[in-house]
Amino acid sequence: MAGASHCSLQAKRLLLDPKFEGYKLSLEPLACYQLGLDAAVAEVQLRDDQYTLDHMRAFGMYNYLHLDSWYQDNVYYVDQFGRVMNLSVTLDTALQKPREVFRLPSDLTACDNRLCASIHFSSPTQVTLSDGTGRLYLIKSGKRGNNASEKWEIVFNEELGSPFIIAHSVSFAKSDTHSLAVLLLRVEKDELDTKGSGFHVTLEWVTIAEISKEGKCVHKYEIIKRRVLQGKSVPHYAAVEQSGDGLMIVSHKPFKFMESESDKLEENDDTKVLNEKKDPLYYWQQTEDDVTITVHLPQDITKDDIKVRFSPDNICVTLRDQPPLMEGKLYSSVDHESCTWIIRENKSLEISLIKKNEGSRWPELIVGDTRGELIMDPSQCSEIAESLMHLTSEVMNPNPEKEKPPCNAQELEECDAFLEDGASLCRFDGDTLKVTHIINLGSNQYLFSVVVNPREMPCFCLRHDVDALLWQPHSDQPENMWEHIATFNALGYVQASKQDKKFMACAPDYSYAALCECLRRVFIYRQPTPLATVLYNRKEGRQVGQVAKQLVATLESNDPILGFQATNERLFVLTTKTLFLIKVNSGN
Repeated sequence: MAGASHCSLQAKRLLLDPKFEGYKLSLEPLACYQLGLDAAVAEVQLRDDQYTLDHMRAFGMYNYLHLDSWYQDNVYYVDQFGRVMNLSVTLDTALQKPREVFRLPSDLTACDNRLCASIHFSSPTQVTLSDGTGRLYLIKSGKRGNNASEKWEIVFNEELGSPFIIAHSVSFAKSDTHSLAVLLLRVEKDELDTKGSGFHVTLEWVTIAEISKEGKCVHKYEIIKRRVLQGKSVPHYAAVEQSGDGLMIVSHKPFKFMESESDKLEENDDTKVLNEKKDPLYYWQQTEDDVTITVHLPQDITKDDIKVRFSPDNICVTLRDQPPLMEGKLYSSVDHESCTWIIRENKSLEISLIKKNEGSRWPELIVGDTRGELIMDPSQCSEIAESLMHLTSEVMNPNPEKEKPPCNAQELEECDAFLEDGASLCRFDGDTLKVTHIINLGSNQYLFSVVVNPREMPCFCLRHDVDALLWQPHSDQPENMWEHIATFNALGYVQASKQDKKFMACAPDYSYAALCECLRRVFIYRQPTPLATVLYNRKEGRQVGQVAKQLVATLESNDPILGFQATNERLFVLTTKTLFLIKVNSGN
């Protein structure tokens, strides 16, 4: 991942509520409607040879209910007879039975190693469909959600090897040619992996284009490109950019493209160069008030050759007319008018930065720049060690009455633990097949994804401290590639306490978030809303302006929940034999 730009996610403070007081359990009734299914959902149980955590995440926790984001309140599922069934809701009190819109040509039960059938809605009139046996279908559907004009017709189908599920697909036009990009997810046996699980995960990026003869479209499609990425964990999130030029992946372990032999030789040469030990480009020290940077200069550089530009949040150092030696966003703001630089007798450039926020320690100088080295004097090291002394002890809790007792792991709650603290968000370029942007997510646990606008990439929701923050990728905005668009207060903490949680979702208008357990129970968390009556906080005696409500719905079914989708007005919950509709918001 050399050459990739190391980025960070910037939360919008206006979307955070540090004074959020929690959710109040509301007993208001929720209208719940249920529809019995003519045939059971085509659930595929994991086989004995699908025993790893990756198999469970990819196929065992699969969401069998598919929401068509192009049309409001329009959901689909595949039943055991291979029929694609649709329910389009306009009025809750006049619900009709799910109707068949398409039937898979192949017999699903004939394939022993099949996976669950998967669907993705690429555009308002096109659908990508997998039968779970390794065959990909491209369907021309007409305008969906309308009984009269919706007619599914196969325009392309091809066997693509071992069984897969569709992770994402997108429709786009390039050079006046209509194309589709489809991501196929597989968990495959890895004979070379003798110490791990024995499996690896592949994402195949397939590009399908419409054929043209003599400049005219003949309404036939063919595969023009197939590229494969390989990793050691199932991605939490994988989506192709709307332009088809790139790919974004959130995963615990990194993915990389499988390359040709010539590419491998070139990569080995690059690795040798990177492995050669390099001296740091600069050294820096800090106190509570300032930061001092030292840069060794070439012998022929004079004072007139040096240009140093300061701003409150950035620094730029150039020598002669060469590209900037140091440039980027500082970790924290500085008093740029008080910053200075001089040339020392030992031919080194010394730069002094005055911190605007005195007392804070900087973990890095320039955000994402690893070419420098922090030098700490012994007094700083001892000061830090002393401040952390109360966290360490040979005994679990030697002095409970102490003002700062040592950390006791037994006091930590289960929701304070992060199983995956090494997740990263990577953006791959479709031409170079290399990582262009990378974000280390650290403890920002991935929660779920949602399509807010079908013409944009899917959003993903991450835990930030106790909150859950929703991020919208913008592939066409390099300076604002991931935008913080909504916050669900305390949801990160709340969801961690639900041990039987299976699916999470939120309304595309952010009005509520919801999660369901494996059986029966659904939890809904509304955004704070103004109160119609006067309410006072008992402890502080102040008036409370708004309240966030938690609602709980219990389904009248003991069948496991297989699918879960949220729209602005409704929650759709799919079990083996029943489809439930929970009315969350009115249409006003």
